[in-house]
Amino acid sequence: MNDFWTTVIDFAQTTTTRVGNQLMQDFGQVQASQKADGTLVTRSDTWADREIRDAIASNFSGYGILTEESDRSFPGTEWCWVIDPLDGTTNFTRGIPIWSISLGLLYQGTPIFGYVYVPPLNQAFHGFWPGSSGITTPTGAFLNHHPIHTSSDSPSNNHFFNLCSRSTAIIRNGFPCKIRMLGVASYNFLTVATGATLGGIEATPKVWDLAGAWVIVQAAGGVWSSLNSEPFPLLPGVDYSDRSFPTLVVSRPELLPVFEPFLEGIKL
Repeated sequence: MNDFWTTVIDFAQTTTTRVGNQLMQDFGQVQASQKADGTLVTRSDTWADREIRDAIASNFSGYGILTEESDRSFPGTEWCWVIDPLDGTTNFTRGIPIWSISLGLLYQGTPIFGYVYVPPLNQAFHGFWPGSSGITTPTGAFLNHHPIHTSSDSPSNNHFFNLCSRSTAIIRNGFPCKIRMLGVASYNFLTVATGATLGGIEATPKVWDLAGAWVIVQAAGGVWSSLNSEPFPLLPGVDYSDRSFPTLVVSRPELLPVFEPFLEGIKL
């Protein structure tokens, strides 16, 4: 691994650990207010957003920043960090121990490095996915620096599939797996990357929900299927605060035709 990627990983780990330690002090102790789009925000979200933005500005001069809580338009820089400072705010405020800090590093508008830290579970995911960027990166997906890979299993009543709260129309007779609803878009997809679940769907995720997990899922062997428009590459000057990117993730290509027929009732 060259010095650049070592620096990137060390930065992501150090920053999310420091921010996560403070968020753990606030976990279940703060009140949330409702934003214009109906989602929740707390002082913890805005504090974490500011801390991560300041850390990026100090360590990656000239890099753009796109974030849920402040800078929501893609600046069009060659390199850009995409931040979700607290994915799963509702869980966070209610004391449910599944929420994350998500970072994606984009090159020319497309993520090639992802890092997602889940403080209550002490789980840190990262991965590399150069795609067609022409950038040379390390390879693989990792949980706490141990390699992870999607499952090769076939669906059964002993396997899991994740939903978001807006995709419950998928539940019909004959659905081939047990259903779980975790309340955190990034973690929904990362359980596919680890092999814990065979698939997951999010009906209304934003780019900051997706950027980090997008890399890790594919690096782990998973299939990312955009159900409407493709999220990446991002377009310069576009405000992404009101754009959702419905997504289906499965552990291997053969499962797409298994789950796709159940998507018909979901409003995308």
